Amino acid sequence: MKFPPAPFYSDLSEGPANARGWWATTSDGLRVRVAHYPSDGARGTVLLFPGRTEYVEKYGRTAADLAAAGYHTLCIDWRGQGLADRMLDDSRTGHVDVFADYQKDIKAMLELADWLEVPGPRHLIAHSMGGCIGLRALMEGLDVASAVFTGPMWGIRLAQPVRPAAWALSRLSKTVGLSHLYAPGTKPVAYVVSEPFEGNTLTTDADMFDYMRRQVVAIPELQLGGPSLHWLHEALSETRELARCKSPDVPCICFTGTNERIVDVDRIRDRMARWPHGHLEMVPEGEHEILMEDPATRARVTAQMIDLFQGAGQAQALSA
Repeated sequence: MKFPPAPFYSDLSEGPANARGWWATTSDGLRVRVAHYPSDGARGTVLLFPGRTEYVEKYGRTAADLAAAGYHTLCIDWRGQGLADRMLDDSRTGHVDVFADYQKDIKAMLELADWLEVPGPRHLIAHSMGGCIGLRALMEGLDVASAVFTGPMWGIRLAQPVRPAAWALSRLSKTVGLSHLYAPGTKPVAYVVSEPFEGNTLTTDADMFDYMRRQVVAIPELQLGGPSLHWLHEALSETRELARCKSPDVPCICFTGTNERIVDVDRIRDRMARWPHGHLEMVPEGEHEILMEDPATRARVTAQMIDLFQGAGQAQALSA
């Protein structure tokens, strides 16, 4: 069977009924996991690109909101995280050989989408690292009617004195054979397990923080710790290169919290100022995980996403 069933923890995801997990094999022979969250409606399908450390069950509640609006959701475990094949002997290290390899994961995901015959048009939601991967995919012709980004990693937030050191250390680690080591200041344990809710950089909502923690405590195999020095160098290189590129001509909304402390907000502002048919929405008091914020924020953001999807879908149908 080309796409065998994969484990999927529906009780932890709290997503639409009848959601399933599937294995997809990339062109370089790695196994990634894709969840299909179905909808009884037929308005289209959302491709959901998670961030670093994330996994498909984390977006069950988001998929339930999308399903209620008539959209199927496909969500992926990138190589090196979730239940996808891990890249190093220390499976808790976030790692990738080259950032371009994530595009191979997208290709496998799209092959599964075709096999499942999910309805079009397709739309993109991309968070954090997924926003970096998604922007590259759009620039390379990913066929979606519209795109939504939340806290996209178009730059990593580093204090100005630290940035040259991060470049130097991550580059040097390659030459001395230590690029597999954790980036300084990071740990081999999931953030939501090692850190308390108070003062966290992800969400202001205690229930959503508990939702994320509950999942990785129940299934420790989903946990991922800090990134490798090699991943850091790849991420710095990719975000620098993307910053020099022209924005794609795809209708877009980017949501960023006013209290964002993980990604570079200046890079986000610059990108969205150069995005035709793009809009930057700053979420008051929002942290990094906009889709994991309080119910009122999630409802408002979801309504704006659905409005974008519907408008872009109608425009695509008229131009066909």
